[in-house]
Amino acid sequence: MNVLFVCSQNKLRSPTAEQVFAKWPGIEVSSAGLDDTCGNPVTPEDLEWANLVLVMEHAHRNKLSRRFKPHLKNARVIVLGIPDDYEFMDPELVRILEAKVPPFLRR
Repeated sequence: MNVLFVCSQNKLRSPTAEQVFAKWPGIEVSSAGLDDTCGNPVTPEDLEWANLVLVMEHAHRNKLSRRFKPHLKNARVIVLGIPDDYEFMDPELVRILEAKVPPFLRR
């Protein structure tokens, strides 16, 4: 399973998620951002690679759908509901990710 984590800037939440799940058995992970100014923006190739796209907020899912709808045919998009309140690898963010993400990785 190929899993893409998406947030706005790809600086805090999605790179944390990528690192937390990098060694999870049976999956490959990547992360990207949706803002035009981010260093690693979401591309159509990212979305075509992914079987599962985990976004942090509803606004991210809406933006993905508007900008990349033709490239989302093969991927499930799930909203994790994690606000932009955490630093990179914040222990609380890691705890939240470890609680919310694994159920989606077992499907």
